[in-house]
Amino acid sequence: MTAATLRHAAWILRGNPLTGIAAAGVFALVLIAIFGPSIVPYDPVSSDVPQALQPPSWAHLAGTDQLGRDSFSRLIVATRLDLTIAVSAVGVSFVLGAVIGSLCGYIGGRLDRAVGRFVDVLMAFPLFVLAMAMVAALGNRIENIVIATAIINLPFYIRFSRAEVNIRRNLGWVEAARACGDSHLSVVLRFLLPNILPAMAVQMSLNLGWAILNAAGLSFIGLGVTPPTPEWGIMVAEGARFISTGKWWLVAFPGLSLMLAVLCFNLLGDGMRDILDPRMRT
Repeated sequence: MTAATLRHAAWILRGNPLTGIAAAGVFALVLIAIFGPSIVPYDPVSSDVPQALQPPSWAHLAGTDQLGRDSFSRLIVATRLDLTIAVSAVGVSFVLGAVIGSLCGYIGGRLDRAVGRFVDVLMAFPLFVLAMAMVAALGNRIENIVIATAIINLPFYIRFSRAEVNIRRNLGWVEAARACGDSHLSVVLRFLLPNILPAMAVQMSLNLGWAILNAAGLSFIGLGVTPPTPEWGIMVAEGARFISTGKWWLVAFPGLSLMLAVLCFNLLGDGMRDILDPRMRT
């Protein structure tokens, strides 16, 4: 990152401090995911029935659930699993979508039309319903949740990279690379694809938040991670049965964790768009 880019980023952050707050929030989530499970005060899956359904206190900061498990410890441990699912799914869809879309945008012809029809068919389905169907067919294991989430994210990256490469494929520096003897594959992977990565990073940030929601939604309806594994969607689903009895903390804390995680990724994506947009440099 050049000094000019850093100055521009600092100027953007001064005008939009929410981006800095979002970046700090994402950084905190990463730290919690890495170190949280080793420093939680209680075993997140150990039951203590006499302590069941205790409200938040100094002993249990987020209260306890119906089995007496410490909700705060489960929230912290669940952060690693939810972020792992989201990052893995978005990473797979980003790599595959960027390469496939770039090749389609550069080569065109039958490949472009065939992939375009596949993307149209995929996006014709409600994406969450499609994820439900795939997980139900493959089985509700973590790797299948990652696969389903990656597949439903794939069209965004294919379309984005195809459009960006299609704009650039006949520019002078691309023609110069071909004139120097680079193969078509080398031109795509060495020149065109790196040129569009900053713009695609914005889409990645937005998709990370959506992937977390997707994983939590699948767990909420029983098609995601299976209990007693700590996961935000499972915690909301288990706590929903006790809302009518006033046990608000069972839903409030995992729901708040989901909201803050998605909000941080969305705000970070908006800030990255402003930082990477060359029109904002004038």
